[in-house]
Amino acid sequence: MNRDPLDASIEQAKGKVREATGKAMSDDDLHTEGRIDQVSGKAPPEYGDAKERAKDNLDRL
Repeated sequence: MNRDPLDASIEQAKGKVREATGKAMSDDDLHTEGRIDQVSGKAPPEYGDAKERAKDNLDRL
């Protein structure tokens, strides 16, 4: 099973919470960390899909 999309969704959710908390508390660092978490959570699904396709292609050989 490919956990990359699940892990990415969790990372994006954590980022949204951090961003909202940082915004509510006027904490620019926390707000920025939240934005970074959200962006970093967008890459793994594509990586996971490519890894899964490569594995499927190897299995067919």
